[in-house]
Amino acid sequence: MTLYPKLILDALATVRYPGSGKNIVEAEMVDDDMRIDGMKVSFSLIFDKPTDSFVKSVVKAAETAILTYVSKEVEIAGNINVRFKQTARPEVGKLLPQVKNVIGISSGKGGVGKSTVSANLAVALAKMGYKVGLLDADIFGPSMPKMFRVEDARPCAEEIDGRDLIIPIEKYGVKLLSIGFFVNPDQATLWRGGMASNALKQLIADADWGDLDYFLIDLPPGTSDIHLTIVQTLALTGVIVVSTPQEVALADARKGINMFTNDKVNVPIIGLIENMAWFTPAELPENKYYIFGKDGAKQLAEEMNVPLLGQIPLVQSIREGGDDGSPVALNDNSLTGQAFVAVAHNVVNYVEERNNEQPPTQIVEIKAH
Repeated sequence: MTLYPKLILDALATVRYPGSGKNIVEAEMVDDDMRIDGMKVSFSLIFDKPTDSFVKSVVKAAETAILTYVSKEVEIAGNINVRFKQTARPEVGKLLPQVKNVIGISSGKGGVGKSTVSANLAVALAKMGYKVGLLDADIFGPSMPKMFRVEDARPCAEEIDGRDLIIPIEKYGVKLLSIGFFVNPDQATLWRGGMASNALKQLIADADWGDLDYFLIDLPPGTSDIHLTIVQTLALTGVIVVSTPQEVALADARKGINMFTNDKVNVPIIGLIENMAWFTPAELPENKYYIFGKDGAKQLAEEMNVPLLGQIPLVQSIREGGDDGSPVALNDNSLTGQAFVAVAHNVVNYVEERNNEQPPTQIVEIKAH
């Protein structure tokens, strides 16, 4: 059997887009980039927005239509690319002109508490009186809706200056957006790299962030297309790297630092945060148990000549705060709350001294009593 474009288009014409009732060919949702190589077919489907709830069902219906009306031997799985219409938005270099500082929060591996640090740092900065925005850019594992207890929130869009802009959710003085607001929390987000990057760009460029002193971006663990998208889309003030003290995490943290500081990326490292630095049980607040090793991130910071912004202990209240949607930084009386405030002060010191073209100096430390 010989495949040709009309066969594929005729099959796709049997698929209707639920939002309009038109078939996807008539609705001009099938791009003209179709490629046929023997029995292999690839093409793109164009949707208006990444938040379109019909994306997955339409892609699946398109695959089924081709296998049903053309041939079951057609190889198509994974070859349907999803694209989104570009709305009129500012040029990349002019994005977020009302945001003073853009800070990425990264980790070399998952499970080191990067999102917990991001949430608490945002809250701590807001408590200090700064205007703060937080973007959950961990597309495949969004956790901010849970950490801020806004899982049921559904951001709406408003027309502002002729553009439809997403209005961030506000909680604890922080403006928040996450892909978690737009997907089923019980299902995995099975998006290809281009689709994830486009969704992220929309959350940045097509949202009404307004005036912000600090725009924090909770990046996915490791290194990926998302990191490159952020670097190419925004002028980052710098990046904070989060790690636990153990050797496995430190090895990945070292790679993360190298990624941002290499000549092609060249993003400043604001500093390193050692999370889960030690375990302190609530009933024995004076005790420290170095479960994951002692001072590993501190030593890495010295080795790589970057500031150590703080050491956060492993305390049950941090986990409880994350699960309950009440970040521990809200509690000024707790040791961990004070630790995050100290980290926030160190970040502010770095940014202000960098903006004044001076090297960062004073580092605030919080010690157990």
